[in-house]
Amino acid sequence: MANQYPLILVDASGYLFRAYHALPKLTNSRGEATGALTGVLNMLRRLIETYRPQYIGVVFDAAGRTFRNDLYAEYKAHRPPMPEDLREQIEPLQAVIRAMGLPLLAIPDVEADDVIGTLATQAAAAGIQTLISTGDKDMAQLVDAHVTLVNTMTDTVLDPDGVREKFGVPPERIVDYLSLMGDSVDNVPGVPKCGPKTAVKWIEEYGDLDGVIAHAGSIKGKVGENLRAALDQLPLARRLTTIKRDVGLDLGPTDLRPASPDIETLRGWYERIESRRMLATLDGASGDGETPAPSEAVAAVQADYDCVLTQEALETWIRRLESAELFAFDTETTDLDYMRAEIVGVSFAVEPGQAAYVPVAHVYPGAPDQLDRDAVLTRLKPLLEDPARAKVGQNLKYDMSVLARYAIELRGIAHDTMLESYVLDSTATRHDMDSLAKKYLDYDTVHFEDVAGKGAKQLTFDQVPLEQAGHYAAEDADITLRLHRAFWPRLEAVPSLAGLYRAIEIPLVGILSRIERTGVRIDSSLLAQQSRELSKRLVELENLAYETAGHRFNMGSPKQIGAIFFEELGLPVIAKTPKGAPSTSEEVLEQLAAQGHALPNVILQHRGLAKLKSTYTDKLPQMVNPETGRVHTSYHQAVAATGRLSSSDPNLQNIPIRTEEGRRIRRAFIAEPGHRLLAADYSQIELRIMAHLSGDERLLAAFASGQDIHRATAAEILGLAPEEVTSDQRRSAKAINFGLIYGMSAFGLARQLGIERGAAQEYVDRYFQRYPGVKEFMERTRIQAREDRYVETLFGRRLYLTEIGHSNQSRRAAAERTAINAPMQGTAADIIKRAMIAVDQWLRTDKPPVRLIMQVHDELVFEVAGDAIDMASARIRAAMEAAAELSVPLVVDIGDGENWDAAH
Repeated sequence: MANQYPLILVDASGYLFRAYHALPKLTNSRGEATGALTGVLNMLRRLIETYRPQYIGVVFDAAGRTFRNDLYAEYKAHRPPMPEDLREQIEPLQAVIRAMGLPLLAIPDVEADDVIGTLATQAAAAGIQTLISTGDKDMAQLVDAHVTLVNTMTDTVLDPDGVREKFGVPPERIVDYLSLMGDSVDNVPGVPKCGPKTAVKWIEEYGDLDGVIAHAGSIKGKVGENLRAALDQLPLARRLTTIKRDVGLDLGPTDLRPASPDIETLRGWYERIESRRMLATLDGASGDGETPAPSEAVAAVQADYDCVLTQEALETWIRRLESAELFAFDTETTDLDYMRAEIVGVSFAVEPGQAAYVPVAHVYPGAPDQLDRDAVLTRLKPLLEDPARAKVGQNLKYDMSVLARYAIELRGIAHDTMLESYVLDSTATRHDMDSLAKKYLDYDTVHFEDVAGKGAKQLTFDQVPLEQAGHYAAEDADITLRLHRAFWPRLEAVPSLAGLYRAIEIPLVGILSRIERTGVRIDSSLLAQQSRELSKRLVELENLAYETAGHRFNMGSPKQIGAIFFEELGLPVIAKTPKGAPSTSEEVLEQLAAQGHALPNVILQHRGLAKLKSTYTDKLPQMVNPETGRVHTSYHQAVAATGRLSSSDPNLQNIPIRTEEGRRIRRAFIAEPGHRLLAADYSQIELRIMAHLSGDERLLAAFASGQDIHRATAAEILGLAPEEVTSDQRRSAKAINFGLIYGMSAFGLARQLGIERGAAQEYVDRYFQRYPGVKEFMERTRIQAREDRYVETLFGRRLYLTEIGHSNQSRRAAAERTAINAPMQGTAADIIKRAMIAVDQWLRTDKPPVRLIMQVHDELVFEVAGDAIDMASARIRAAMEAAAELSVPLVVDIGDGENWDAAH
């Protein structure tokens, strides 16, 4: 690859900002910030080693205003001030770059883009191939036969074909593309709601921006209205997004030849930065200006895995970890249960293809001598607990919980690839490592079953021979690092997603680990009694079912039930299975029961109670941990598409609260002696979010005045005074309020309320007449979802809707229902996560006698010392109600009791 591009131009300001946000906030022993500085220097080193340019220019934005501010006073006006810890790194970075002998440019009145554009244009005129190192999409307009872009954070190279493939338009149309969309980050005006797909469509249809402007009158729909309203701004947007290629410079491309590095000055800076790796690059430096050869780790990613069996080898790797800006970390254990798992080994990766496995407890016959586990963990503990040592992992919550069993508190979690993938696109794939490696790296990993076997004969990892275990474990760390390098630039390119990931998902990792390890106490004897009672009731229901059917049958057999329903009893066929047989699904049973048919109702009751018995009353006592005497669930951040947490083993989200049997199970969740359980639940949070998002005046007024929203809705649509609303009318209004959020049709509402479809439709029509803002919001959301193929929460979380444009009407309608519901469900999920972070900060700072032990839907459950209930209630309510600023108040209902049910 050497000399393929004689000239390299580096967008240094762009990389400085990206390094600042991508890397941890590192400091030296003096407290001086160094994270962004070292990130940019490492990028430069890798770039030079890879391409060995003849000429290179490192270009920064100059301080102060530019000509674009004169064109448009609001240009970049929304950008927050540069963080002080970033600002203080600019001067040292530039000093190091100059000491490296690299030409550095910062030209007043223009941006770095304009300097780069001018030099690239001059180089092309001289026949010099240029490589621009940048992550800025605006630079794509410069690409041609002589100019190529590279994003060194993702190793993505864009030539003219690559630009067309990525953006959908050729380089010469990039300015038109950017002008139509505008740029919220730089505050460049564009066409509201014009996303990439619309911009591409218009450019393909009308040729260029001028063609789009000329045909604005013929473009239909809301987006056409937006275009026509923005026509006056589009020429300005074009001028703001066009990179200047004629900046007056005192030098040209061939003047950018690197000089000999100032070794002693560099040594002084590297010592001040306290970078052992950079100091190591100076050893043996000749000072003759020669650029080092490309390193194998950059030029080609090849697996170079170590199996560490000696103390000397361990120390070598620890030194590498200490000098790394970011390293991948993983544990190998005996069990998936974090409360029982024993560490078998640990693995690391510092660069793609450079990883190691340290086995400490493989015990199969003939296993080689290994380092002592306690000694290894003791040696690693300062590194693992150092918050300034940035780590990346795949599902690090598990590793954190396992390490806690060995008195190690994992700190410095900078990234988690499972969460990076989930935040980028929750529905694109499963978020396990094997799936991610295949989808994003086109890499087939070694699966656990490949080394441990399957089924009853599957080995625990301590029985796996090191010949297989070493590669498998090191590969886990290596692939994690590679995935992070693929994900993070994509996240960073969408500031709202990157912000949500950093501010919500990453902080939640440690919180969930602590909740899980705390666990919850249960009353096993109460559950055993309930199991006996459920067994008796199940026998009664079976006998009633046999009596109703006229003979005995297998209540677990859909085939036998179908024969009884549709052949013997002649019940109506509601739906069919994929194979064409009449369905006996739960939904079908509910519809048949609602029609007054006795047997479906009995079978529904039987199924519900049988599930409660097998899932909870029988199983929960078996799940009590013998060491803690408590039950420990597992929370999942990367399962539910909308951002909600889920849980398993046991699933705390599915315990029914509307039935007596479900409430009795909750009574078995009890507090420790001297404590009480405190439940804090957001009141009608999704309806409040609907009011905020829709801006409907009547909804806002009802919530602002503290009205019973269901009674207020009934009063609105029935034309009654609130005090005249009956309980049945309120129940109907409640069904409408929640049903509309979930996309319920008039048919579904009629079925739920037991009324005629026409009457249900009349309810819906009257609802929208009284709450027109809600209807407008729904229609606006459908249009936006069809346009962008995703919807967003209030905090920027995205849910992609792959079927929003599907030719099948039912699948398209389902996607539209999801589009309306997801912003509310997702925003509610984000809010309770923010509340958990705020509460956890209080718990860890003040250390009150309060423990957060469960999160279920919109509810947090705490175990609180009896004399601290009032104090805890006030602090928890304040934290939860301040978790978001909506145009209506957030309200939290709090109760306490000796058990979970009593706390409601």
